[in-house]
Amino acid sequence: MTNDEKMTKSKVEDAGADDSFWDDRAGFVREEEETKRVYDLEERTARFGEAIIDFAKRIPLNPVTNRLITQLIGAGTSVGANYVEADDAVSKPRKLSGLKNIGTRRKEARETKHFLRMIVRAVPELKPQARMLWIEAKELHLIFSKIWRNK
Repeated sequence: MTNDEKMTKSKVEDAGADDSFWDDRAGFVREEEETKRVYDLEERTARFGEAIIDFAKRIPLNPVTNRLITQLIGAGTSVGANYVEADDAVSKPRKLSGLKNIGTRRKEARETKHFLRMIVRAVPELKPQARMLWIEAKELHLIFSKIWRNK
């Protein structure tokens, strides 16, 4: 087993702690068929940002959720913005800064997971919708983590 495989395995085991919050013993089935999933990261991160905005519109405004909504939208839409910025790098120094943006994308995806969890704490009835977004944020985080490790 290589160091990279060990690292991936331990990261997956650590992710289980995050997963326990969302486990209410209900099975999860994707609404989209596997053939309809988007593998173009620019499109996937754009759709994710749009879904975050649509979800945020459903959150009731109150002193607790106001700040969480702002943070969620900032983190959730930054994943795609940082992807586009890094992908558009044309010069060598800009390409090197694109590597830094991979780390930023990882961080923003992880922060999105955190704010989704906090919103569910504030508004428990949004848990089913938040879970779908949380899973996508987790997948994006894992994708960008793999890119980061292989840079």
